Amino acid sequence: MAEGDDSSQEKTEEPSARRLEKAREEGQIPRSRDLTTTAVLLLAAIGLWVFAEFMGGKLLGITRENFIISRTDIFDTNAMISHLVRAIYQGMLSMAPLMVLLLIASIVGPIALGGWLMSSKAMMPKLSRMDPIAGLKRIFSLKSLIELFKALLKVSIILLTTIWLLFLYAQDMFRISDEAVGNAIVHSLEISIYATIALAATTIVIAAVDIPLQLYEHNKKLKMSRQDLKDEAKDTDGKPEVKGRIRQLQREMAQRRMMANVPMADVVITNPTHFAVALKYDPETMDTPIMLAKGGDNIALKIREIAKAHNIETIESPPLARAIYYTTEIDQAIPSGLYLAVAQVLAYVFQLRNYRKGKGQKPQYPRNITLPKDMQFDE
Repeated sequence: MAEGDDSSQEKTEEPSARRLEKAREEGQIPRSRDLTTTAVLLLAAIGLWVFAEFMGGKLLGITRENFIISRTDIFDTNAMISHLVRAIYQGMLSMAPLMVLLLIASIVGPIALGGWLMSSKAMMPKLSRMDPIAGLKRIFSLKSLIELFKALLKVSIILLTTIWLLFLYAQDMFRISDEAVGNAIVHSLEISIYATIALAATTIVIAAVDIPLQLYEHNKKLKMSRQDLKDEAKDTDGKPEVKGRIRQLQREMAQRRMMANVPMADVVITNPTHFAVALKYDPETMDTPIMLAKGGDNIALKIREIAKAHNIETIESPPLARAIYYTTEIDQAIPSGLYLAVAQVLAYVFQLRNYRKGKGQKPQYPRNITLPKDMQFDE
């Protein structure tokens, strides 16, 4: 018994939809910081490439304006402040397109994995986090050590890439100081673009490993035991709104199945507007006629429309339609008290088919159909 109890408590089952929904409400969704970093670097590289000419022109203008200052302005505090303010404004203007792209990347990056989420529960302070003993346990836990190792590995990879870039562009960076201002700005932007692309490529590799790992860890964290699934099913199924929704879905499914059977009917008997019932009878395989579909008002109208679309004969007989509607369920045989009345209708339908094929005479429409008293129903 103990072994059975232990196995039911092992979290081996995939999280249910309700478990995932509840976790999301609490702010527990998969996130990858490396994905955000990659998005920022990629858009930074694209921004530098697209806006290089604009940024270079602005920076060149700032440099020229502030390298050519009159002797009078140098000793005028207000004039120098004015130069400084213009330089800052022009510098911010030159960087504005790139900053907008980086802002977009910092928003889109986290949303790309896990989606958009604003959870009030996640923002609420938790007293358990203020427990120093629990905090020390978290710091020195195996999970924290693994996270530390991963962080050091990521930093090492990025650091090695940065060192490689420094060695690669060392001579170019030294030559920049000897170039004209315009050429120096262009050269600096080129180095920035290629360096950003190289760093983005590095973070893409890191993110490609980190994203599946985050998804796996998130799924593992939310896994449930068999007992958890049973308890959740009890809690969920016991709610009136859930039961009501289940019943509604069952009714809708049953109605769809019923409508799908209407094209197989031999005849549809109508009220003519309030009720409609679809019957099928195969003398070779059936002892008695079977009701395939029934409905009132809108459903009755739908049954008539399907019957018309599939060239199924429709007979108006209000008493018989009501009798079958009230006494027979879907996929059940009609009661014995209606055999004679239904036989008259089916005989007319089968004879009409033969007549249309050029066999026999045109049958008379069944108008005076009599029913037993216990089969007579009012609307």
